[in-house]
Amino acid sequence: MRSFLLALCLPFLLAACSEPGPWASDETVSRAAYRADEPPTVTLFTMVNNRSNEGAHSALMVNASQRVIFNPAGTFHHPYAPQRADVHYGITDNMVDFFIDYHARETYRVIRHDVPVSAANAERILQRIESRGTVSNALCTTSINNILRDIPGFESVPRSPFPKATMRAFDKMPNATIRRYYDDSLDNRSDIVDSPAARADIQVGYGPDPGHFVLPGES
Repeated sequence: MRSFLLALCLPFLLAACSEPGPWASDETVSRAAYRADEPPTVTLFTMVNNRSNEGAHSALMVNASQRVIFNPAGTFHHPYAPQRADVHYGITDNMVDFFIDYHARETYRVIRHDVPVSAANAERILQRIESRGTVSNALCTTSINNILRDIPGFESVPRSPFPKATMRAFDKMPNATIRRYYDDSLDNRSDIVDSPAARADIQVGYGPDPGHFVLPGES
């Protein structure tokens, strides 16, 4: 069981859990801070292996007084998204797209759940994310579940370490908007370019993940 749990986040590992991880300065974080015009929202990203259809990784985005991405035990980085431990700041719309493109590959699809929340609850989640620190390997989903504990509307989120268990709980939230992102780009990310034109080949489907690999428009 231990080896299986470790495998859940292997494609997205950071350094060992004893290391604090990157820590951008106050000035850098303040300069990068961005709040989207949309209402307060919590977004779950689930990366699913296209070959095994197993969940591989979870990340959480929140739009509160600012929009950040909590990417526990992940490898994502960008010079315009300063990082403190596992928290990335400066999450503009373009940066959200880049984050999705970074993870959607020929071997992985990205399932996105957007759930509206109150401003107060968005801020509570943001505070918990910022105080979480660096997450140990294989605890990506568990750390997200702990952040969402006792937040109204998220009582059904399990304490499971499995990304798809949390994803399925979000499937059942009546106010969730669900999108699926597919990209046939190389798994080594050699094609990654921070340009909207570079993401034109990403296909988007809507609704819950069917549980097996299927492109939008296919049955």
